[in-house]
This record gives sequence, structure tokens and C-alpha cells, in this order.
Amino acid sequence: MTDVSRPLLAAVWMMGAIVSFSSMAVAGRALSAELDTFEMMMYRSFIGLGVVLVVGTATGKLREIRVDRLPLHLLRNLCHFTGQNLWFYSLTLITLAQVFALEFTSPIWVMVFAVFLLGERLTRVRVLAVALGFLGALAVAQPGAGGNALGLTLAATSAIGFAGSIVCTKMLTRTETILGILFWLTLMQAVMGIVTTSWDGDVAWPSAAAWPWVALIGCAGLLAHTCLTNALAVAPASVVTPMDFLRLPFIAIVGMAFYDEPLDVWVFVGAALIFAGNYINILSESRRRAIAR
Repeated sequence: MTDVSRPLLAAVWMMGAIVSFSSMAVAGRALSAELDTFEMMMYRSFIGLGVVLVVGTATGKLREIRVDRLPLHLLRNLCHFTGQNLWFYSLTLITLAQVFALEFTSPIWVMVFAVFLLGERLTRVRVLAVALGFLGALAVAQPGAGGNALGLTLAATSAIGFAGSIVCTKMLTRTETILGILFWLTLMQAVMGIVTTSWDGDVAWPSAAAWPWVALIGCAGLLAHTCLTNALAVAPASVVTPMDFLRLPFIAIVGMAFYDEPLDVWVFVGAALIFAGNYINILSESRRRAIAR
């Protein structure tokens, strides 16, 4: 593959990721009228598990599933299950653009966790990146401006859960395959969904009209992460990350068109600061690795 075609192919993959992530948000908001977030996660996980088993059987890769790192898989999925539930709930309280903008702070938290959990160095560039990220989050939240404090807090906290999941995934990919990670993700979160939805003895069954949205949530999540992984496989993070931030204007337009949500300039100012923090760190890491070679 030529150097020119790699970014173009990455752009195609990223368009798939952007549409998939946005579709999941729209489906989550649509389902909130009749399912709580735990029920969404349970049904989504069972659909995802079915997809993983079908793909694994068709490709003959089910044998790649390992059982020797189950505690780390469990920690990863507790983080992700918590973050995803908070993310779905925040969709019902604040604008789609605010949810996505605050979700972009996740890589900032990954940097923080990596220092303490993976032993990575806290450089001046990383300190600057973290500072820009949190300034961006404050710009999005606009404390004291009368926004929905609960929704903003949940969206910001979901990013911490996603960051914990990413750090665990980094550790797992040293020994585990993508299929194995996805298998334990869907299986464990299906069990977590059963436990959390059945504790009060009241589990809602989706209506006929809701099932297409349930299927969309189940498939969109897997497809989004598959597209993102493939984009990173053909192009460096310094190329892929700016494309990922196109999710914000895309979902802002969706929110305006379908939900009459206003386009708040502070959301874009905050997202720009968050993007700057992430991108500065990516460029610094790329240069460091180039020098190390």
C-alpha cells in the first residue's frame, strides 16, 4: 500500500467509526423511553456476543480465546460497563455534542492512569496536555451557567471509566487477541447486565418497535471499535485522531436536525482545547519513538 493510500483508507475506516458511534448515541436516546441503561447494556451485550461467536466460528478463531487473564478482563469490563452506562444515561440529560465533547477527555485520563499503573513518565508535554484537557472540559461544562450538572458530571465520569478500560486493554493486547478481548467483553457485560437489571425483579422486554434500536446498539458498538482499530492499523495516531474529532461537528448537526439542540460555541471551544491536549501528546510520543529508532 502506498503512503498516499494509507491516510485515505484510514479516512474511510474513520467515517465508519463516526457513523457507528453517532448511531449508537441516537439509538440509546431512542431506547431510553422504555429501557433503562442496564437493560440496554444487557441486550447490547447478548447481541454482541452472538456476533463474536458467529465471526469466531466462521473464521476458526474461537481457539484464540484464553482464560489465564480473567481478573484483568474483569477489571476492564467493570470499567467499561460503568462508563458505558453513565454515557447512555447522560444522553438523556444533556446535548449529544456535550456528551461527545466530554468523552474526548478519555485519552487525557489514560495519560494520568498510565503514569501510576503502567509506570510511564510524567513529562512536561503530558502535564500541558492534561491541563488543556481539563480546561476544555470546564469550557464544555461552563460551571455556574445553569447547565444540567448531573448530565455533565455523568458524561465526564464516563470518560474516566472508558480510560480505565483503555489502560486495561493496553495490558491485555500484549497476550490476547482482539477476538478474545471482544468475547470476554460481551460475555462478562452480558452477565453484569443480567445482575444489574434483575436485582429489583423488573426486567423490561423491548417492544417490537424498539428491537431495531436494540440491534443497532448491539452492532454499532462492535463496528465502531472495529473501524477505529483498522484505521489505527493503516495510519498513525497523529493522522487518525484529528479524524476522530470530526465526530463532534457530525453529532452536533445530528442533534440540531433531529432534536432541535442548539449549537453552543463553548462546546466547540472546549473540544478544541481537548483536541489540542491530545494531539500535542501524540506528536510528542511520535517524535520520541522516531528518535528512539
